[in-house]
Amino acid sequence: MGDKIKRKLSLPKMVGLEDENKVRGNWSGRLDFFLSCIGYAVGLGNIWRFPYICYRNGGGAFLIPYCIFLLLCGMPLVFLEIAYGQFCSQSPTGVWKLSPMFKGIGWGMVIVSGIVCIYYNIIITWTLYYLLMSFQAVLPWSHCNNDWNDENCALWHKRSPNATNHTHQGPLDPLLDGAGVVRLMGNLTANSSASYWMHYGVDGTNSTNVTIQRESPSEQYWQNHVLELSEGIENIGPIRWQLLLCLIFAWVMIFLCLCKGVKSSGKVVYVTATFPYLVLIILLVRGVTLPGSMEGIKYYLIPKWEKLLSFKVWAEAAGQIFYSVGAAWGAMITFASYNRFQNNCLRDAIIVPLLNEGTSIFAGFVIFSIIGFMAQETGRTVDAVITQGPGLAFVVYPGALAKLPISPMWAVLFFLMLLTVGVDSQFGMFETMTSAFVDEYPHFLRKRKTLFIAATCFVQFLLGIVIVTKGGIYILQIMDWYSSTYSLMVFSFMECIVVAYVYGVDRFYEDIELMIGRKPPILYKYSWLFVTPAVILFIFVATFFQHESVTYGDYHYPAWAIVLGWLLALCSILPIPGIMILKIVREKGPILQRIKKLCRPAVDWGPVPTKFREQYYESLSPARRQWLREFHPEMKFTVNQLEDEGIMMKPLKPNDSLHDKPASVPHEEKALIQGQQECNNV
Repeated sequence: MGDKIKRKLSLPKMVGLEDENKVRGNWSGRLDFFLSCIGYAVGLGNIWRFPYICYRNGGGAFLIPYCIFLLLCGMPLVFLEIAYGQFCSQSPTGVWKLSPMFKGIGWGMVIVSGIVCIYYNIIITWTLYYLLMSFQAVLPWSHCNNDWNDENCALWHKRSPNATNHTHQGPLDPLLDGAGVVRLMGNLTANSSASYWMHYGVDGTNSTNVTIQRESPSEQYWQNHVLELSEGIENIGPIRWQLLLCLIFAWVMIFLCLCKGVKSSGKVVYVTATFPYLVLIILLVRGVTLPGSMEGIKYYLIPKWEKLLSFKVWAEAAGQIFYSVGAAWGAMITFASYNRFQNNCLRDAIIVPLLNEGTSIFAGFVIFSIIGFMAQETGRTVDAVITQGPGLAFVVYPGALAKLPISPMWAVLFFLMLLTVGVDSQFGMFETMTSAFVDEYPHFLRKRKTLFIAATCFVQFLLGIVIVTKGGIYILQIMDWYSSTYSLMVFSFMECIVVAYVYGVDRFYEDIELMIGRKPPILYKYSWLFVTPAVILFIFVATFFQHESVTYGDYHYPAWAIVLGWLLALCSILPIPGIMILKIVREKGPILQRIKKLCRPAVDWGPVPTKFREQYYESLSPARRQWLREFHPEMKFTVNQLEDEGIMMKPLKPNDSLHDKPASVPHEEKALIQGQQECNNV
């Protein structure tokens, strides 16, 4: 009885027994992968970039080129990455066993994800701070009576349309004159029906004929309090301790969600990937009931057909698709690598991009309904209110929420939504980075993965401290402007070229058929061969000619900062030629033979589960078997053994046979050995 109990206690957990991949593990359920992809792809850009891009480039007319490029570029790229990631169950570096010469593409993806993880968590930090500050009866960015407000703080107040005369007695208020200048006067009379600024001086002093720079309370809250913005990158100033505490909390939260890899993050996404949709629905219902909301939605959707004749509109539509689907970052590959081998990756690769872009369009209704209300409240036009980027999330939208009844409740919901959206995207990039290192150094890291994740979080936290200084946003802007602008296009272009031409698109179709039981539509084949690379090249050229040096508002960066940005862009691209050269130098034989060998799949390329690996070897063509004999003569005496670090190829002595194998080798392992030996005898 005691021996039985000991044997039971020594068995691995049931989850491990259920995993198809005994070494790396699998998602606990199908929805884990699907929701992780949705959560990763639906990022902050869906909320603060797409609505503005759509409005600026023709409204409803913009959806035409947008949908075209989704079909031609977005969906083929997503399917490509999910398919080969699932096929070999490897991270973005390990998947390049399909053509080892191009392993630098995978390391480039890891570097980009690592850089973006640093500053993306700063955005989560800001969101956390706003969320905490929302738990107040009166939102601090709703008025000008705070310590950080100066004499330029002003609130918009709209006069009645029928008003023709305004007489003021008492404290000094500014009125907007015809030249757009605000003048402070004691007693005044103005014949105007326009909106005007109501000024609340901090010190209560009276001034006359003074021109001021008007700033809303939400803008001053962002610039003067949250950031305490310095004059420029030359003067980054001290650390903002409030933001530092939020940054610590953000990294602790990321660690707790990812400490067990996909086993823990796969459960968290059930909340983080679905909660934003609930909040968006609530905000939309509230938004469309506000006065002026329909005007905002009209600005968002009314087609401006003449815009379709502009090259810039098509370029921005292609660029928006390229970045919004989340391809070339490595996260889709990483998520897919934890799938079971026969998961229907074609279905997922269709649903995820469609749902992602549908979310972008839906978020536009929410954003513009509130902006329409804001425009009516302030007496301005919608185009004077709309903006993109952090300005929308941390200035315009909070200012609009402050005008709603029960404003703290709406602010809490909004920033909770931003938090969950941001955390999901951070999961994908961080898991990409850690999985790559664990797969590359399995002997040392696989058994210490939790410790490695903690160490990585700590290092990234240290690197992010400089961004929570008073001048930190200038550094963040450089990182965001240059880190992924060109590298993602290079990675995705080379992905298509290597898979379609070097590995072979027909061979790749057979691999997919082995997974899902049928070949995908022929459309994907020609997309990978011609259309998608051409679209990416088009985006690259358009981005290059439209590129402008980094700025932050009216601040222009010094030359050394721009050079630093370009070096940041190159650091993820240089591994591609660097690793090519390194592998060629390390290989033996004539130079052309080295290149030819490195372009071919490695001997351990293929499915990890033994039963599917056997099917894969049986599906190899005679030419492939001939190549294995030519470039890998050791395959004549090669077996697969399941070891702690994964399935590795181990040479046998010439006299070894199946019967010489230890009794612990599984039956299907023996069948695979026999299949390999039969292949070698062809």
